[in-house]
Amino acid sequence: MRLTPFNLLCGAGLLGIFSSTISKSPVLPLLATNLGADAAGVGLVASVSAFTGVLMSLPAGILSDRLGRRRLLLLASLVFASAPFLYLQVDSLAGLVLVRLYHGLATAVFVPVAMALVADLYPAQRGEKLGWFSTATLLGRFLAPLAGGTLLSLWAASPEAGFRAVYLVCGLAGVTVLLLASPLPRPTPADALTRQPLRLRAALGELLADRRLLATCLAEAGVLFAYGVFEVFLPLHGIGHGLAAWQVGACLSSQIITLALTKPVLGRFSDRHGRPPQIVAGCLLGAAGIAAFPWLNAFWPLFLLSVVFGLSLSVVTSASSAYVADLSRQDGRGSAMGLLGAIMDLGHTSGPLLGGLAGAGLGLGAPFWLAGLVIASAALIFGAVAWRRPDATP
Repeated sequence: MRLTPFNLLCGAGLLGIFSSTISKSPVLPLLATNLGADAAGVGLVASVSAFTGVLMSLPAGILSDRLGRRRLLLLASLVFASAPFLYLQVDSLAGLVLVRLYHGLATAVFVPVAMALVADLYPAQRGEKLGWFSTATLLGRFLAPLAGGTLLSLWAASPEAGFRAVYLVCGLAGVTVLLLASPLPRPTPADALTRQPLRLRAALGELLADRRLLATCLAEAGVLFAYGVFEVFLPLHGIGHGLAAWQVGACLSSQIITLALTKPVLGRFSDRHGRPPQIVAGCLLGAAGIAAFPWLNAFWPLFLLSVVFGLSLSVVTSASSAYVADLSRQDGRGSAMGLLGAIMDLGHTSGPLLGGLAGAGLGLGAPFWLAGLVIASAALIFGAVAWRRPDATP
């Protein structure tokens, strides 16, 4: 295979997300417990990396517009390559939290900047190419827990040896990310001369003034809100109705596989047929799908509904990221992708939190119904903004 910039980005994305995911699933709760963490401590350790994503995705995108995509990708790759080896030195819960904060910088910077670069390189095929990039990262996310669980099982008699094995593999993947990112093309002198000065406040103000951009980010945050509910509360719902753990795992895995298989196809469809109708249709399908989970309790219906819900996520996200790229200028595309990443992370992390509050007050079906309401509301807002007449007043 010829090592084009796109192939390098997909390879780096696959191994980067593999490295990031194997560092936490399933090893992180076990490592935190081994360091003396209680349930609250485990939750803190698990959440700090996502918190880094919320804080850093937007600044990373803005910096990539001003300093160049390659520099930011190399910075993220250095974190991928170095962070895994820091886990081997951790001897306290506070140290583990600091390492997780540092490691979280890698995905917070790499993913939105890589997506912006893909959109820059393939303006006529954005949906399809971004779909393939996303499929590569999903493959890394799928393989990592299997590899991590296998390594821990091989060294079950010596947990510390198992931890070392996992983080050495994690580090090997991270170093390979750096090797793949290094040959990415350097900006031309003309590109360097046309870059704007770094004005974070002005860049943020320009993004927040674009209603279509914000509405697109909101639509994707809505489906990520529902995904957060799905991955946390489906296991409770399934186990509560007598499903075995492997059956619950099959439902969760089916959603990831559906995303990986369909995103390039649906991205190409959005390239040819337009993105807003696809985003609205996917949101409505997702709203109906997530809200139907409480009404089903047998394995096969839940499995098939999980596939449908995964398809709805694919329909939306294969078009939304490309639409964000369409709406932004090249010198602001990294900023737009960073905003998308930050709002996505907010949606993903708030789903379990607000869903848990709803479930505590109204029962276990409430998180799913709340998620359906959130997606449907996001679809209505997006549709109203995306199809506003060009001459309509703000």
